[in-house]
Amino acid sequence: MTHAGIGHNSGRVDEPGRAWRTHVWRKARQELMPKLPIEVIRRRVKRAKELGLPYKTYAGLRASSGDDLIGFMFSSNALDVLRTADAVSVAKADRLAALVGATTIAVTHAPVTADQVCPPADYAGLAPRPLAPWAQTRVALGEVFAKTRTPSGRVVLVADLSIERDWVGAGRMAGVLTTTEFFAP
Repeated sequence: MTHAGIGHNSGRVDEPGRAWRTHVWRKARQELMPKLPIEVIRRRVKRAKELGLPYKTYAGLRASSGDDLIGFMFSSNALDVLRTADAVSVAKADRLAALVGATTIAVTHAPVTADQVCPPADYAGLAPRPLAPWAQTRVALGEVFAKTRTPSGRVVLVADLSIERDWVGAGRMAGVLTTTEFFAP
């Protein structure tokens, strides 16, 4: 029979000192977490409400981008505008209109045109071609951000298709939400 080497607990969970090590680990972890003043937390909760996002979602997006969110980009798929006869639904238009201090950008796939999504979006541009190489996707999104003068790192993508999620990396955006997450009542 072979014995475990030095430092191996041989499968025992109740080794001596475990409770102390767990306590020290938890305390060290808590000290790593930032302690924000209550005024900052209140301001961020208010901002999450202005954007119509749950605080936890807002905080996660803000933490990943490192800055406050100032806008949303919607694909024409996310707005359910798929054909030339379609228009943005009243419910989705109302959701966009309820945003406070946020730029709304729509990117359209052919045959959808800008006038089908503006209003309710503040601006419309052309979406990257489906299955376009990453570099072309980056250029297409960069052109949209340049025309709107909006820093991409402070914009969240609202995507309907999984293929659109790749735009976040190519466009250097703050993050992505699904249409369900953004438009949920």
